[in-house]
Amino acid sequence: MNAGSDTAEVKLDIESAARYLNMPQLRLKGLLDRRILSQIWNRSPYEGWDEHQRLFRFDKSVSKIEHGSVLYQKDGSFELIRGFPKIQRAMLLDPTLKKYFSNIETVAVEEKMNGYNVRLADIGGKVLAFTRGGLVCPYSTERAGQLLKRDFFDDHPDLVLCGEMAGPDNPYVPKDIYGIESLDFFVFDIRHKGSGAPYSLKERRKLAGKYGFRQVTFFGEFLLNEAPDEIISIIRELGIIQHEGVVIKDPQMVLNPIKYTCSQSNCADLRHAFKFYNDTGQDYFFSRVVREGFQSVEWDEDEEELQKRCFQLGESILRPMIESIKQVRNGARIADDVQIRVKYQDTIPTYKDYLKRLGVDAIFGVPQRIGDEYIVKIKKLNQSTNDKTESMCKGELW
Repeated sequence: MNAGSDTAEVKLDIESAARYLNMPQLRLKGLLDRRILSQIWNRSPYEGWDEHQRLFRFDKSVSKIEHGSVLYQKDGSFELIRGFPKIQRAMLLDPTLKKYFSNIETVAVEEKMNGYNVRLADIGGKVLAFTRGGLVCPYSTERAGQLLKRDFFDDHPDLVLCGEMAGPDNPYVPKDIYGIESLDFFVFDIRHKGSGAPYSLKERRKLAGKYGFRQVTFFGEFLLNEAPDEIISIIRELGIIQHEGVVIKDPQMVLNPIKYTCSQSNCADLRHAFKFYNDTGQDYFFSRVVREGFQSVEWDEDEEELQKRCFQLGESILRPMIESIKQVRNGARIADDVQIRVKYQDTIPTYKDYLKRLGVDAIFGVPQRIGDEYIVKIKKLNQSTNDKTESMCKGELW
């Protein structure tokens, strides 16, 4: 079963939906049968919805509809919230920028923050937070309601806010590097429902600023031939403070953005991944090691710089894995320790159920009241690494 899907009969008006999506009915029915298009909720996401209001998500890209797109049905009417386009990565800045952005004179550079990506949209009278995969995260939805006034959505019901949730009270990528007390939302894109067409960077920053939204840091707009050196300088500074990297954009947003990350961010990813070495895909490990090789070549590192990079990379891989093996051998269970901060206690069991449906084995601590909110500590168990390590400590073969 797809994560977040409903086991009950799907009540999609296929004829009307196919007309709205400009898709043959037979093909749409096939998507439902193969669970490529599936219902998200097995109950109303909030009070006030009736049986005629339903959400469906695309688990894969279909024609021009992106993976993670969400279809909202109310009676015979529909809205489509497009999935966020995949951002490709530059491995060598100079040749990549000159080739990819060859038809424009300047590129804009903004910070790529280390958090998790959500899209906020007014659906059925409530602002919902959609994950990259198209699920409705109850925790993110509650926090968005606390962080953002809904006047933006009252004035612009046809727009979607795309941004990064970042901070220590982050159950996916907890970071305390941004000076955030809990969790905050940083806008990096505004798009139209249905078409997914983006605002230009200047228009987006102006509109988001009008409503007082926090936005990702804007580093500037640079001539194409000067951009590689400027970006490398920015990346070096971001690496020192353990930030992730940059997103390089066509100022008019006609071309999709591309990204480039710091060595320190690659190594931080590897440290976390190798703690749970048997739960993370090998592609995740491999791609980050390859990035290090390309960056070292582009930066023309001398022997001392190269040795420093090699040491940092090797330590990021070996040390967390060795610590995990020792813990399991000594009888402990390794876990990801995260926490959430909620305004309403009802969000806690809803989020617990959400993680369970995603297949995440998590132990929730007792809520601790802090002011008018509750902090809940969560242990996310990674069973595969625990089980594999325990079996090998008992003499099993690899």
